[in-house]
Amino acid sequence: MALTGRTALLAALGSLPVGILAPSWTGMLAVNAPLSLAILCDYALAAPVRTLRFTRSGDTSVRLGDVAQIELTITNPSSRPLRAHLRDAWPPSSWTPGAEQAASRHRLRVPAGERRQVTTVLTPTRRGDRQSERVTVRSYGPLGLAARQGNHHVPWTVRVLPPFTSRKHLPSRLARLRELDGRTSTLIRGQGTEFDSLRDYVPGDDTRSIDWRATARRTTVAVRTWRPERDRHILVVLDTGRTSAGRVGDVPRLDASMDAALLLSALASRAGDRVGLLAYDRRVRAQVQGRSAGDILPAMVNAFAPLEPELVETDARGLSAAALQNAPRGSLVVLLTSLDATPIEEGLLPVLPQLTRRHTVLVASVADPHVEQMTAKRGSAEGVYEAAAGTQAHIQRQRTAEQLQRHGVTVVDATPERLAPALADAYLALKAAGRL
Repeated sequence: MALTGRTALLAALGSLPVGILAPSWTGMLAVNAPLSLAILCDYALAAPVRTLRFTRSGDTSVRLGDVAQIELTITNPSSRPLRAHLRDAWPPSSWTPGAEQAASRHRLRVPAGERRQVTTVLTPTRRGDRQSERVTVRSYGPLGLAARQGNHHVPWTVRVLPPFTSRKHLPSRLARLRELDGRTSTLIRGQGTEFDSLRDYVPGDDTRSIDWRATARRTTVAVRTWRPERDRHILVVLDTGRTSAGRVGDVPRLDASMDAALLLSALASRAGDRVGLLAYDRRVRAQVQGRSAGDILPAMVNAFAPLEPELVETDARGLSAAALQNAPRGSLVVLLTSLDATPIEEGLLPVLPQLTRRHTVLVASVADPHVEQMTAKRGSAEGVYEAAAGTQAHIQRQRTAEQLQRHGVTVVDATPERLAPALADAYLALKAAGRL
């Protein structure tokens, strides 16, 4: 039996020492029998908690930063009305700080044999699966002097998806893609392009594009137009090792890499290319293959949701072998990893020739904007030391990038806000150059 604050107040008014309430009901009956009888009757008239039935409905997924609403239906099969306080418990990361108290606690009245519904609003602060923990109900008697309390497990899972903040850059990149695809007057030619149509020669056109046979059949000079090839294979490889666990500003490196991968996948699928995903550290953590253009983005978002960094050193040989196994020859392999010198020099560089012989390789990395801020500091001894440290770190990343470029790798090194559009631009540049 749970005694309420009202009971304690009545006990004080009736000259009953509150300390007697907890240790002994016999002592309470002896000192203040009327109040004790009222408490017992109130407890007996409270609706039972164990017989309550619960069902859930509502959102099963939500993007990070958005709101999820979970409806909880309470059915009271007993013959007594339910007057209750209810707490719908979820993990702490299901709410923004300070919001849990108001969002998870409800007052309700359910007449005998009827049902009522309450809504719990979740505002998750982390990606992943959020599972309900328990529903705690405190059922009060009509006088509010005593209450029954119990817990029920009512399972429900809400998957918190990546926010995909870089989708704001998609329209401008799609416009550029339409230009490359020949939907506007701008047409390009490269070894990775395919014949599109004929048009009249315009001064400034590449003379190598003149179709002499077609020209002989008409009165004007005919020029061949070209468009980027479609149906190319792109494998996005996400390094989930220890270097992905570091935070850059307010964003983990892994989350910034995911955001860039989503923008690239959305753009490439619109371009008619086939996109696959491989998340790897010492084993495959997530994989998406063989999805259509309309399914690839939802599949990747779902694969990213529960993905967390692993505090282990990435096995570069295993990563290379997995990429070679999952990417057909001539694919674009996009590796989202760190440009730290040691993991690159000791891990990736020895196995890089295996990848570059068969594929076009692009390495993208999250740069720390704080390093740029450090390089600009002056005016004090501490500022000079920070500037020297920032400059040294910047030079080291440049040296690592140059090592990769000497192997024919395209390198994108940008801050979290700029990584996604910079990676999309690098993909379009490869398309325009005919390398993809």
